[in-house]
Amino acid sequence: MMFSLVMLAAGAFTACAKKNVKNTALVRPAASNIKCDCAVITPSEQISEPKPNDANPAESKEATKTADYSLLKPAKWDEVDGLNQDNLSLAWPAWMQSCTALGNKPIWQKACGAATQLNSITANKPDTEAVLTYFKQYFSVYKTTNIDGTDNGLITGYYEPLLKGNRTKSAKYPYPLYQPPNDLVTVELDSIYPELKYKRVRGRLVGNKLVPYYNRAEIELDTSPIRGREFIYIDDIIDVFFLQIQGSGLVQLENGEQVHVGYADQNGQTYNSIGRLLIERGELTASNASMQGIKNWARNNLSKLRELLNSNPSYVFFRELPAGLPGPLGALGVPILGERSVAVDAKFVPLGAPVFLSTTEPNSTKSLKHLMMAQDTGGAIKGGVRADFFWGAGLEAGAKAGAMKQAGKIWVLLPKEFVFK
Repeated sequence: MMFSLVMLAAGAFTACAKKNVKNTALVRPAASNIKCDCAVITPSEQISEPKPNDANPAESKEATKTADYSLLKPAKWDEVDGLNQDNLSLAWPAWMQSCTALGNKPIWQKACGAATQLNSITANKPDTEAVLTYFKQYFSVYKTTNIDGTDNGLITGYYEPLLKGNRTKSAKYPYPLYQPPNDLVTVELDSIYPELKYKRVRGRLVGNKLVPYYNRAEIELDTSPIRGREFIYIDDIIDVFFLQIQGSGLVQLENGEQVHVGYADQNGQTYNSIGRLLIERGELTASNASMQGIKNWARNNLSKLRELLNSNPSYVFFRELPAGLPGPLGALGVPILGERSVAVDAKFVPLGAPVFLSTTEPNSTKSLKHLMMAQDTGGAIKGGVRADFFWGAGLEAGAKAGAMKQAGKIWVLLPKEFVFK
């Protein structure tokens, strides 16, 4: 059986290298039709027209060959656009969250130890001047670039939606959130080929063969093959779908309890944008195909909704997160904080690192210059100058996230001990 998995994994990578992958890539090793997951779930629906420096097939292929962090270029502190305009103290709690994950790693120990000391002498509330002095003392600054050497890229947004649900299925709450199924098999390709870091395939075993896992249409049948893995039921199928795009959410139960749910796994099927499909079908224009525009279309076209949703075979499984978290858990494994956490491509920006983002507010020319922490990743977040801005939870955050598709620049702060391999 292990031999079969190794051969399938090798075939899957070959196909991955030839495609521009948004979330997962369709692969056809022999007749088994295995999917190669070249990334994780995308946190936000990318549906408007591409802008300069958006990913393209040639760049995606080149990115696979590019060494980790090799697009970071040494910079000077006075080159960071807007550094003196931000209230840096507001980013400090997010940095302390990063240190809970990084503090035991040799390269980060000195900086995180010094952060703890600064906390102790400022009652956990260092002011902007103290924060800036700290970072300049312990960190060097780098500018992110694209493969072609340019330094301008795409900044999008995501958020934590609020849903209504119950722990028991009823006519009011018919739509389940599923935990990862027991028969879902994931093969990490770098365990076979080290050069395939961040690549994996998912499927299920039939005999000694790995076959594609069930797609969205199959999972959402009344006779679902993963029945028994439900843990919460939601009142609106549209909200369930967009929860899968965002990757995490807050569920308001009927008894008043609020439950954080977070991404746990994915079925390995190809991600297809329903927004782009609606544009291609002439149902929406690019200008009104925002998240809210798609939701409005769905509520006005219920007879067409199921077919539209099934056109995206990708399906996300969730887990209930511990109570009392200040935010959803990001890829770093720590709670992410609204307007101070950002998703990046971990191949080019180390997870947990402080980053300074210079961009503009959604659909605006108003400047947005924030010190943030690279604490999350996403399938659509690919490239050196690429980020997804976490706006927080609720309707206002959702409106900003859905509208954000801005140009921007990114600087990364790394400990002076950081070694590029």
